[in-house]
Amino acid sequence: MTATTESARMHDDLKNIGLRAQATAAGLVQLCKELNAVGVLDQAAVDRVKHAIADEIALTAPRPIPRASFRREVCERLDALFAGDEKVGSAERLSFASKQ
Repeated sequence: MTATTESARMHDDLKNIGLRAQATAAGLVQLCKELNAVGVLDQAAVDRVKHAIADEIALTAPRPIPRASFRREVCERLDALFAGDEKVGSAERLSFASKQ
């Protein structure tokens, strides 16, 4: 099974059991930050988690927006979210949001 097929299957599985809640996502981000802070997860592992999240979100890219551009902006926002340095802001601030 290819990574794309696995991602699509995971997308469907998560959707089917209702694990799309913001609370779940917030818990995952916090868990990754905590595990990274105590050395249980190294940065490479956290990056893999972020890439899995970005891959999942990229499956929902609006049709008129190139998926690579959409994913790149999602990755930038995930980096900011996981770092906790800055507020991510609303989705309306994304460059592709103003193109619609």
